[in-house]
Amino acid sequence: MGIAETIHLKHLILKDRLGLGLTSPTDNRIHLDAAIAWLKHAQDVTGNSGVAQTYLVRYQRWAPSYPETTGYIIPTFYRYAALSGDDDARTRARRMADWEIEIQHASGGVLAGALGDSDQPTIFNTGQVIFGWVRAFEEEGDERYRQAAVRAADWLIEVMDNDGCWRKFGSPMTGKQINTYNTRSAWSLARVFDITGDRRYLNAALKNADWAMSQRNERGWLAENCLQDSTQPFTHTIAYAMRGLLEIGIAAEREDLIVAARTIGDAMLTALPPDGRLPGRFNKNWQPTVTWSCLTGDCQLGINWGRLFKTTGDHKYREATTKVLAFVKKTQQLLGPNKDTVGGIKGSHPINGGYHPWQYPNWATKFYADALMMDIANSSPTRYGLTARPDRDD
Repeated sequence: MGIAETIHLKHLILKDRLGLGLTSPTDNRIHLDAAIAWLKHAQDVTGNSGVAQTYLVRYQRWAPSYPETTGYIIPTFYRYAALSGDDDARTRARRMADWEIEIQHASGGVLAGALGDSDQPTIFNTGQVIFGWVRAFEEEGDERYRQAAVRAADWLIEVMDNDGCWRKFGSPMTGKQINTYNTRSAWSLARVFDITGDRRYLNAALKNADWAMSQRNERGWLAENCLQDSTQPFTHTIAYAMRGLLEIGIAAEREDLIVAARTIGDAMLTALPPDGRLPGRFNKNWQPTVTWSCLTGDCQLGINWGRLFKTTGDHKYREATTKVLAFVKKTQQLLGPNKDTVGGIKGSHPINGGYHPWQYPNWATKFYADALMMDIANSSPTRYGLTARPDRDD
C-alpha cells in the first residue's frame, strides 16, 4: 500500500469516528429510495442480472455477483415495487430469479460464495435463494420458480442429519460446518410449505429449529452461531438465528420457538444504547465484546423487533426499530459524486470495524431497505398504502 493510499484510508477512518460527513436522519422514504438505487447499481455493474457481492473501498472495485444474497434481494425489490409503484424494481426481481435458475446446481442446491468461487452447493446460500424463488412464484405465478424452490428444498432435506442439524455442505468461505444460524435456511423450508402445502417441508424446518433449541444456554444465547468466532457471535448471525426461530414458530404455531426468539430480541433491546449504536458482537452472557457496530446486524434486529411488534403488539419493539434505524441512517451517504457508495450501507461503523471492513456488502443495504419498509409498515402503514404482507420473507 502506498503512502498516499494509507493517508487516504486513515482520513476515512477519522471521518467515520468523528461522525464527519454523516447525514442527518430524515424521512424513511428518502433513505429507502437511495438504498434501492444503490442496489440497482450493484446489479447493473455485474452485467449478468445477479447483484455484486460487495463494493471494496480499498480497491475501488466491485466483487462478482453473489447468488446467496441476490436470492433474498428478490423479495426486497418486489416489496419496494408494491410500495412505490416502481415497475423497474419488479422487472429486476424477475431477472434475478431467472438468473438464479440459470446457475442452480444440478443437485438443486445453490453455489457457495460469489460467482466463480466454488462449484459446490452450500446449505445457507440455498435457503436464502429459496426465499427469492418462493416470492417470485407468488408474484408472477410462473411454475418455474416453484419448481426451482422445490428442488432446492428437497436437497436441503436430503442432506439434513436425523437430528435436524446440517453438518455437511457448510460454507467453505467460513470454515464452519455446524451453525445454529441455519434456522434462517430452515425457515425457507416453511416458505416452500406455503406454496406447496406439503407438510414434510414444515416438519423439516421444525427439526432444525428443535436442534437449534438444544444449543441454547440458560440465558437463551445460542452456541455455534457465528461465521468466525462462536464465543462472540456477530449481531448479524444472532439476528439470523432469531428470525428463523421466530418465523418457524409462527408458521407451526410453536410458542416455545417464539418465546426463544423473543428472549434474544429482549437481550438485544436491553443492550441497545440511547443513540441506537449497538455493539457488533456479544458473548454468552449477552455482554458486548467490541465497540464497533455491525450495521447489517443493526438492520436485521430492527426487522426482527418489527416482527415482534406485529406478533405481540408491544410498542417497545416498534420503538427499538425506529431507534436503531436513526443511527444507521446517519451512516448512509445520500449525496456525493461516487455512485459506488452513495445510498449504500457499510459492513461496519466505523468502516474499519470487524465485520466486512472497508466494504459495502449488498446484504447490508438489503436489510436496511427491509428495516425501513418495516418501520413504515409499523408506524404509518396508510401513508404509502403499505400492507402487513411485506414482512413475511425479508
